[in-house]
Amino acid sequence: MIIKLSLNRARFACWIVTIVALLGLPALIFAQTTTTSSPNMPPISPINPTMAGTRTDNDRESLYAQFNDYKRNPNPEQQRFAYPTAKEFLRLFGGENTADVKEVRRWVTEYERQAHQRELYAAYNAKEYAKTFTLGRPMVKADPEYFFGLAIMTEAGYDNSLAGTKNLDTETAEYARQAIALLDAGKVTRPDPFKNLDIARSFLNYTLATLVKDEAPAEAAIAYGKALKIADNPFSKDPIAYHRLGIAIYKGQLAPLSNEYNEKFGGKQSSAEQTAMMYKLMKLSDQAIDAYARAVALMDKPEQKNARAQALTQLTTLYKAFHNNSDDGLNELIAGVLSKPMP
Repeated sequence: MIIKLSLNRARFACWIVTIVALLGLPALIFAQTTTTSSPNMPPISPINPTMAGTRTDNDRESLYAQFNDYKRNPNPEQQRFAYPTAKEFLRLFGGENTADVKEVRRWVTEYERQAHQRELYAAYNAKEYAKTFTLGRPMVKADPEYFFGLAIMTEAGYDNSLAGTKNLDTETAEYARQAIALLDAGKVTRPDPFKNLDIARSFLNYTLATLVKDEAPAEAAIAYGKALKIADNPFSKDPIAYHRLGIAIYKGQLAPLSNEYNEKFGGKQSSAEQTAMMYKLMKLSDQAIDAYARAVALMDKPEQKNARAQALTQLTTLYKAFHNNSDDGLNELIAGVLSKPMP
């Protein structure tokens, strides 16, 4: 499934601008003078020149003011000088931990991000997925919190995988993890290239789960769950998504825990630890059964008949294993599962 991008396609012009040299104080030449009243008096000292620290402060303030003037100027021909001026400001004073330096650095970061978006989107929209990665890699390396770059490469990698080419899968999964981490940390305010943050979170988790479901089913189970529990997620009517969730829960969580339970407590008397693990098993079984039931309920088209029969067989086996080998209530579960929230 391809998520429609909602991008700000503002046009950015490229330019090379030479920064006007900062005004420096001219060298002052003082003639040595002596008093005529006493030939033994030392030369009269000139007035002290401006100190280097004061000159640096003045230069910083002047360049910072120049940057703000360019940035706020309504004339586009003047606005375009803001970026090279800001870069020069950071070159000279970027090592200082002052409010103006932080402000200029934030502005430059956002400016460069916006400039990159058009280039990245053009490559993705042309289905040049390898080029999207070639452009995006250095960007996210230099700017690890560049959400758009991480997200657009995740989309490109996902589409590349759907097309049958798996060479970018591992890298795509890592970019998805990084983008999800930014979302979870509250560091993303603009959802581009997605319509909103919920769709971003759902798609990124779904993509991660799909790419790792075979080698890391436990991670896939968690990611599928996050993707599908979001209200109005783009996969809410997709039976394949729920079927994959059921398989991931069973393979990655339920089966390993069941084996551990049997090894620890098989044939032994009940204990608090055993009861706690049994509770975890029952909770996981409820989640897996619910996922399989949703998949079966959504497979209502004639062409899905065979797939539905297979999923129903898997569901029935799992359901009976946790219901005293009985399928009583299973049909009612399937009929009403879509009207209930996921466990």
